[in-house]
Amino acid sequence: MKDFPHASFPPDMIGVMTAAMESAVSSLPHPVSSAHIQSLAETILRTTKEGERDPATLARMALLELMISPRA
Repeated sequence: MKDFPHASFPPDMIGVMTAAMESAVSSLPHPVSSAHIQSLAETILRTTKEGERDPATLARMALLELMISPRA
């Protein structure tokens, strides 16, 4: 992953990020590509690093960013 070489989160935040990731992935149509997984994870990591702590908000931000990101 890019831009997160020294990211560190306490166990409770990892749980919040995991819940956000599971929620975001479950709302995508199957099959879910690895590129989508990576995009969601990067957004969740970045948004958490910026201070967001709500799993629903983290999931929503990740999905919104995925929707507006350029298609390759």
